[in-house]
Amino acid sequence: MFLIGTSLSSVNAGGLSSLETFVKTVKTGQADFTQVVTSPTRDGQAPRVKTSSGQFEFARPNRFRFDYAKPFVQTIVADGQTLWLHDVDLNQVTARKQAAVLGSTPAALIASAANVQALQADFVLADAPDQDGLQWVLATPKAKDGQLQSVRVGFRTTVGPDDSATTLEVLEILDSFGQRSVLTFADFKVNPPMMASTFQFSTPKGADLIRQ
Repeated sequence: MFLIGTSLSSVNAGGLSSLETFVKTVKTGQADFTQVVTSPTRDGQAPRVKTSSGQFEFARPNRFRFDYAKPFVQTIVADGQTLWLHDVDLNQVTARKQAAVLGSTPAALIASAANVQALQADFVLADAPDQDGLQWVLATPKAKDGQLQSVRVGFRTTVGPDDSATTLEVLEILDSFGQRSVLTFADFKVNPPMMASTFQFSTPKGADLIRQ
């Protein structure tokens, strides 16, 4: 496993090369996702597994949107300044300053960062072995007091007659409590047209707004 200490361009590694290509060339993206969250085993009980699904969109830098459709409707929007979380069942919106919460998060790895150098400020990036036909990168947060333990990102590079494309396929998140969350992306669209309104959010009338 090679820990980055220099520019990625000098490293001949599948996962790291795919990450650099993805950040450089995929400026907007859209995909369907399925998220499986598995809690750690405790007191001899079987781990709890929760599955959700929805759609993911992003535009570099610093704008993305997760629309959860099943089993509960929830929306997460980063508009470049504020991170909004709308829980429909609770009729509640939480707003946080985006710069204060996104630096060393999985969202920074796949959607927010403008370049790989920005990621290196918050993560130690390591090439991981190819698996399941994907190229993998292991990202470990430099901050030791956060809730995130590690992130693995899986990319797929396809070569066509005229060019090649690198798409995001899997995001595996392990938090400091041992909970594992795996997001699998499908029908990933590279650089689709993206309207600015996609990343705008207005608190619905009657919803409680909490600013943190």
